[in-house]
Amino acid sequence: MKSLILFYSVLLSLLFPAQAAVMLIYHHVASDTPRSTSVTADELRGHLQYLKDNDFQVIGLDLLIKQLREGTAVADNAVVITFDDSYENNFTTAHPILQQFGYPYTIFISPGSIDKGDGPLLTWQQIKQMSDDGVLVANHAMWHEHMAAPEANETEQQWLTRMRQSILAAEDKIAQVTGQRHQWLAYPYGEYSTALEQLVSELGFIGIGQHSGAVSNNSVLTRLPRFPAAGRYADLNDLAQKLRTLAFNISDYHGVDPLLQGVNPPLLTLSLQVTDFSRTQLQCFAGSEVLKPEWLNDTTFRVSAAKPLAKGRSRYNCTAPSLSKKGYFYWYSQPWLNQP
Repeated sequence: MKSLILFYSVLLSLLFPAQAAVMLIYHHVASDTPRSTSVTADELRGHLQYLKDNDFQVIGLDLLIKQLREGTAVADNAVVITFDDSYENNFTTAHPILQQFGYPYTIFISPGSIDKGDGPLLTWQQIKQMSDDGVLVANHAMWHEHMAAPEANETEQQWLTRMRQSILAAEDKIAQVTGQRHQWLAYPYGEYSTALEQLVSELGFIGIGQHSGAVSNNSVLTRLPRFPAAGRYADLNDLAQKLRTLAFNISDYHGVDPLLQGVNPPLLTLSLQVTDFSRTQLQCFAGSEVLKPEWLNDTTFRVSAAKPLAKGRSRYNCTAPSLSKKGYFYWYSQPWLNQP
């Protein structure tokens, strides 16, 4: 009976191939800024031309979030373009290029940093112009602060109060200037924790990270992934594969918390639907280290790095080729934060 159920599950996956959207994250569009967070104008133009030439659907984040909230099918081969950190070159360089292609996109900004003038950031006049031109303007916390855990001198309640104030104050300022109020929070540095996710959910916000992966109707709305498209990830050969990724259908995350608290290396355990990929082809990595998945039963596996993770941010990445969509890979990225 079990083999018969598996046969029909695989048959259904072949008849109705999985669909997913991919979100891309950019920061600088310039040739004189840190390479790790930058693409040149020519590279950005090349990315957009590739999307156009290969029939990807570039959609607004508002449409994707609507589909996820309503449970309607995510547009197949959809791509969402986002920018973080409020850099001025998003207006002077990126905006005209994106307008030429007619592609919608979102900027995540930190209003307190803009008011303070921390670096070559957008002005409110530029943000208002972008908003008037149809750009979606959303929340990157008030001060682009580290949000995942209390500071050394804080209680958990003090930290939660401060995070609540940061999120809501930023949302109010964006609404005041642009009239937009989306309740989407892109976590600064991509750092989040289970406790922060709970706050984001209580406030009615969507939470968006910087860990890799595709987005589907099965994705958790407080930890949506995005693929980096700058620096060493700007190469079109690399980007082309990431654009052809799918989201694992995960049924249980087994309480995983990105914030490491005493257990290092962390153990990742996932339960997922195994229909459109072969268990023997699932591969996981921690940086350059290959992690061998241990299957506990037909649908649940676990992996762990051999050595403790270094201080700061790191990830486990798991991938498997799709059976129904040639050239596509399922991709899951689990971010970890080992605080200094």
